[in-house]
Amino acid sequence: MNVNQLRADLERDEGCVYAIYLDHLNLPTLGVGHLITQKDPEHGQPVATEVSEARVIEAFDLDIQHVLDDCDNLFNDFSSLPEAAQLVVANMMFNLGLPRFSKFKKMIRAIELGDWQSAADEMIDSKWYQQVTARARRLEAVMRSV
Repeated sequence: MNVNQLRADLERDEGCVYAIYLDHLNLPTLGVGHLITQKDPEHGQPVATEVSEARVIEAFDLDIQHVLDDCDNLFNDFSSLPEAAQLVVANMMFNLGLPRFSKFKKMIRAIELGDWQSAADEMIDSKWYQQVTARARRLEAVMRSV
């Protein structure tokens, strides 16, 4: 998969903030949608605390690697999927996380069968699709084009 394309897609969809901010769930976040955890040096720091570009890149790189690992763990042979499907799945995995993405059982099954239209249909039939409409519509169109 073209990881640079994934990075660009995620930066467009998530935005990039060089400070601690609260996401749509009111959770402390930084950079490109990096949810701050207890392991992060920024944990406990106030909203609006500035974060360096180097730290944002470091967190983003780690998040992307974690997403790709989750994709490999969820799918039997993730790397054999068409690149467009890989990009859609990785984008959704980044946005949702493995616990929520793994609930898309019918979509996952359709992807494993190479049924891209059904996979796209299952994307529409979700709460996620209503929550991130512009992103979801774009990803659904990409899935249909596979």
